[in-house]
Amino acid sequence: MIKSHQGFNIPLAWLLLIAAALLLMLPDFAYAHGMSEEEKQSIIEGGNLRYMWLGATHMLTGYDHLAFVFGIIFFLTSLRDIAKYVTAFTLGHSITLIYATFNAIQLNYFLIDAVIALSVCYIAFANLDGFRKYLNINPPNMLAMILGLGLIHGFGLSTRLQDLPLSQDELLLNIISFNVGIELGQFSALAIMLLVIATFRHSHFFQTFSTITNYALIITGSLLFLMQMHGYEHSANAQEFAAVTSPASPMESGQTSADLPGPAWKESISIIIPARGEKEYKLLLQQGATLHFAWQTDGEALFYDFHGDKLGDSTGFFQSFAKKTDTQSSGSLLASFTGNHGWYWKNYSAAPVSITLRVKGDYQRNDTDSMIAPAPAAKTRTTHDSL
Repeated sequence: MIKSHQGFNIPLAWLLLIAAALLLMLPDFAYAHGMSEEEKQSIIEGGNLRYMWLGATHMLTGYDHLAFVFGIIFFLTSLRDIAKYVTAFTLGHSITLIYATFNAIQLNYFLIDAVIALSVCYIAFANLDGFRKYLNINPPNMLAMILGLGLIHGFGLSTRLQDLPLSQDELLLNIISFNVGIELGQFSALAIMLLVIATFRHSHFFQTFSTITNYALIITGSLLFLMQMHGYEHSANAQEFAAVTSPASPMESGQTSADLPGPAWKESISIIIPARGEKEYKLLLQQGATLHFAWQTDGEALFYDFHGDKLGDSTGFFQSFAKKTDTQSSGSLLASFTGNHGWYWKNYSAAPVSITLRVKGDYQRNDTDSMIAPAPAAKTRTTHDSL
């Protein structure tokens, strides 16, 4: 049993039930802030307004950040105090969000989110006056702690932002747009939180409500910490877990890697995609020709668009066969038109990525002097820069 300041007895089982319910209501957020392939594609096709929109939605679904903000404002009554403490948090996470993203500093997001979960426990513990009650010490300066914990939250936001397609030419503008969206989302959530707290503040139930809520935040933060550490264990020992728990998954052609069984590959081609860069590689196929292919990176996932454009076409037409973010792909293509067919790769990481491409079939390479030159034609325009 936990006793509130007014003597109400609060069963621990109820607190556990509240915390579990909070997590169960948000099953898709179990590991915080994931970016779907659809969101990544919308960024590629959109502009900075999309960064702003994703920043806002990212904050509104970032339950750990929101729980921390909720804890900050819980006992604040004046607008001046609310502005002061929320500004400290905003300043903290904005500094590391901008600095870490601009300098491509990436930390393991499971570890960062684990520390963020502990920050939720910390703010709730401070709200319960736990430092004096249980540790017999004065609490640290709250404003300084909120600023410092805000710096950690910013690393979490930056790690997730760097999962998105960032333009090297407009990198700072991308970051600022995302951060503006974060603040808009935080402001919207803050307005709702203040309304909820104001509803209870003047009631006789407020002290009990605050005690239950802050203990629930501690339990929720602890459970989130354990979940994130479990995720970190899997990410740090991915090969071990994969070897024990799951067989190799089939790829597009039903195989597992670029080393496909069967007839020998005609060629093996090495391609380097620069850090935060892009590259396109295409082969000339006649209509009705078949191309068998398999490529894989040296570990980092790349966004790719497998597509083709008609030879001699000057309208910019091209046909996409597959768009995805992955470390490998394999399959075969029956060309429905004569033209250049191949891949556009985009590297969002801060380091170069090496690709090994293996091919066989009836094709001509466009990057060798020995290829048979096609008949002269109008310059082909596509949406990507060719290799």
